[in-house]
Amino acid sequence: MKKETLIVLCPTCQKSIEWDEKNPYRPFCSKRCQLIDLGEWANETHRIPLDETSEQDLWGDDAPLSDKDN
Repeated sequence: MKKETLIVLCPTCQKSIEWDEKNPYRPFCSKRCQLIDLGEWANETHRIPLDETSEQDLWGDDAPLSDKDN
């Protein structure tokens, strides 16, 4: 029984590649595309969006004291 091959697009250059254990750069097609993506994260071109939750909402009444509270 032949295993079905998954084809994905490289997130950097959009080249079609096989999702395979033999590709050490997956989901990227190459080391170059992997490094371009890393550089975009380092330059904050890519970032995870923040929601509008405040620290008070996160901590509730257990919020740590800041220097100005002492």
